[in-house]
Amino acid sequence: MSNSQVLILGGCGRIGGNVAADVARFTEAQITLTYRHHPPKDCPYPAIPLEIEEEEQLRQILGQYHLVVHCAGPFHHRTGAVLKHCVEQGVHYVDVSDSYGFVQKLLPYHPKAEQAGVTAIVSTGIFPGMSNSLVRYGVEQLDRAETIRLYYGVGGSGGAGLTVMRTTFLGLKEPFQAWLGGKWQMIQPYSDRQKVTFPPPGGSIGVYWYDMPETHSLVKSFPTVQNVITKFGSYPDFYNHLTWTTAHVFPKSWLINGSEFLAQVSYKMTQFTDRFSGVGVAIQVEVEGWKDHQPCRVRSQLSHPNTAQIAGQGTGGIVQGILTGTLQKPGVWSVEEAVPTHWFLQTLAERGITLS
Repeated sequence: MSNSQVLILGGCGRIGGNVAADVARFTEAQITLTYRHHPPKDCPYPAIPLEIEEEEQLRQILGQYHLVVHCAGPFHHRTGAVLKHCVEQGVHYVDVSDSYGFVQKLLPYHPKAEQAGVTAIVSTGIFPGMSNSLVRYGVEQLDRAETIRLYYGVGGSGGAGLTVMRTTFLGLKEPFQAWLGGKWQMIQPYSDRQKVTFPPPGGSIGVYWYDMPETHSLVKSFPTVQNVITKFGSYPDFYNHLTWTTAHVFPKSWLINGSEFLAQVSYKMTQFTDRFSGVGVAIQVEVEGWKDHQPCRVRSQLSHPNTAQIAGQGTGGIVQGILTGTLQKPGVWSVEEAVPTHWFLQTLAERGITLS
């Protein structure tokens, strides 16, 4: 593990930087970051310029590493080129993608990754990522799982950068598929407000339907499940109302052509309000089904004062597992398919994160 070379694409961003910090803390790997335009100042790791769209440069650089962590979002318009070159050169792969459209581009590489002995785990972090493991934790306590509810609450910017803002607005553009009653149904984003009480720092937060890649992987991973509900909200609550207005009142052309402007404005607003709201995250997962022939519900909650930091810890824990050989599972996998519950709970304990 001490000789392992890890490359973090987008490692100079908020999420990538937190991934690097966690990997450095829990492994002895040699870490290198990439950047697009300007070299980082006061960076504790070597950093190299890289344009992901430049295929030949990408191929040459990836082949020098043992494991690549793809943090260079937004992922909605990314191709599967990074994974393609990793598989071809025997390099393990982890990403923090939050777009199922992107994940669909990666799944066809499963047979080649399996044959090449490459472990590729997608959509790691906090949500998706730890949220998937919380679902597996609940499902394993039941004889039969039928309904999964995932609720997420984030304070202000969550301590993340502009990329996360871009992703949020991209997710409002079109209706999305939700798994309800054992079939796929179309849902309007940021609809059907619901109040959920989270552990601190969340509290009582309004949450709304939001498209998450967990839905698709959980349906595949747990075939008995008939319903998967994914709802997201932010605090202070006026951000929810602004987002709802953007999704339901503004012309769709604003989201298609003006998402960058909306992201820039929102990010500037959160730079001010984060001082008061904090940048924490809270997740509540409920799995309903049957245990000993009786209806049963398993609830678990997780929270952290800094969303970007715990996202880095979620991804860092998986990198740690691959480097140590604990999570070596050739192929392309979602988190709940690749990460055993005992390893998930162990990585939480090592990082001082508790479930309630």
